Amino acid sequence: MSITLYFINMQSNKISLKQFIQYFKIAVTGKDQEFTSGSIRKAVFMLSIPMILEMLMESIFAIVDIMYVSQVSVNAVATIGLTESVITLVYAVAIGLSMADTAVVARRVGETDIKGASQVAVQVIFLRVFVAAIIAIIWFKRGYWKAIQV
Repeated sequence: MSITLYFINMQSNKISLKQFIQYFKIAVTGKDQEFTSGSIRKAVFMLSIPMILEMLMESIFAIVDIMYVSQVSVNAVATIGLTESVITLVYAVAIGLSMADTAVVARRVGETDIKGASQVAVQVIFLRVFVAAIIAIIWFKRGYWKAIQV
């Protein structure tokens, strides 16, 4: 059985279902891969699988959350709907920032400058902790934490 996937193999534009499953398993297990050479389509596919699965799991989480809360009241379901949209916006900002971080680190790795990639990674971690601290200070000063006390 053969499945046509035009984004995996540049030479023949087709891969078998067995190859597709093999690529999927490799992407999920997180084995160390060399993406600086070879097919860019395969690299994009392998790197996108974890992100796709993460967003799928977030959607499943929201659905299950709504199922349980729907037993309480309609207002509780509305609250979950509102909070899930805010969480999605936070994810969008976080994913955007992480894409920028990943691009800089990937560039250093592509240049085989592992020390530079390590320095960028440490700077990114410190920057994110700094931003989180600023957000936490604003959150506490404005009294938003009082809204979630039971």
